[in-house]
Amino acid sequence: MLKSLAKYADIGLLIGRIIVGIIFLLFGWRELAGGQPAWARLGHAMSSLGIHLFPPVWGLVAALSEFCGGILLILGFFFRVAALFITITMLVAAIWSFRSHPHDFNLFSRPLEMLAINIVFLFVGPGKYSFDRG
Repeated sequence: MLKSLAKYADIGLLIGRIIVGIIFLLFGWRELAGGQPAWARLGHAMSSLGIHLFPPVWGLVAALSEFCGGILLILGFFFRVAALFITITMLVAAIWSFRSHPHDFNLFSRPLEMLAINIVFLFVGPGKYSFDRG
């Protein structure tokens, strides 16, 4: 029975793309709408990689990656590019969260989960129901 679900893999990818895309769209919009103070706060995550210059710029790039990437994930358009930008953003977020709170799994598990999902998206692609079509 479960083996027969494989023929619906493209439907599963579509549902996953929509859900994950909406999550990133909403988080990205919240960061974009927060303006420069939110961008600076978000951009400080780059300090975990030893980059201390221009936190508002890095924060804006992260917010745009999440917001625009979320839209592109939903549409399946420039899908792998969007997944790559989100993967990099989530990698930085996971490293920053882990280094800031190494004993609080709840704080770094979300970016780690989203990192894993977007790595899968990079390898698998958007599926049949997308503008990119595979």
